[in-house]
Amino acid sequence: MGERRARRVLAAAAAAVLVGVLATGCGGRHAGAGDGKPDAPTAYKGVEEIPETLAPDGSTVRVGSPRAKIVVHVYEDMRCPLCEQFETQGGGEALREMVLSGEVRAEYTLASFLDDKLGGQGSKKAANALRAALEAGKFVEYHEALFAHQPEEAVDGYTDAFLLDRASQVPGLRGTDFDAAVKGMKHRDFVTASENAFQKSGVSGTPTLKVNGRAIPDHLSGGIFDKDMLPMVIGVTARP
Repeated sequence: MGERRARRVLAAAAAAVLVGVLATGCGGRHAGAGDGKPDAPTAYKGVEEIPETLAPDGSTVRVGSPRAKIVVHVYEDMRCPLCEQFETQGGGEALREMVLSGEVRAEYTLASFLDDKLGGQGSKKAANALRAALEAGKFVEYHEALFAHQPEEAVDGYTDAFLLDRASQVPGLRGTDFDAAVKGMKHRDFVTASENAFQKSGVSGTPTLKVNGRAIPDHLSGGIFDKDMLPMVIGVTARP
């Protein structure tokens, strides 16, 4: 009972920090969703409504409102078990909720260094398939589906057959173009550009989050794995 109460207190504090940052961020007080103001954030009813685009740099996948005051940049390797922990057991769920609110945008850089470390092509194949899903407007759903069934890190499990099977669980994703892109590594240039962006980012491992371009302080880094703590971590890091 004591632990549950402590977590509720932390969650409330986290929400208060995030709201405070949004209210005092650049450009004055942030307008609420639906208030009719031009800079009002857009809340989404489900992940299928969230905008997703490729940034002009050709290596960053943007997920969420273009009006969001807070941008959380996520660096991930699809074979990384800690990334799976973040996405399915830790802060990933909280981040999705914040993106759905329209107040936060997530941006993803998909690294593939584990292929060189462990052998195989799984990270590259998964990143290529996710780029194909983005082209089909299904990045968010497919990203969730792949992490929900992540193969063991040491096993080069992101095969074409596996990636297509997982895509079958995302309504509207499978088709001639998507299947051909997966099998032919159509987006190889994106995969290379994304790994290069990761290497140049100064990030030493995955998962790593930056908030409005700022690294999360070391003493708060463990909070990214806690759904209740992540909003506070993001709010504190985003403070002007």
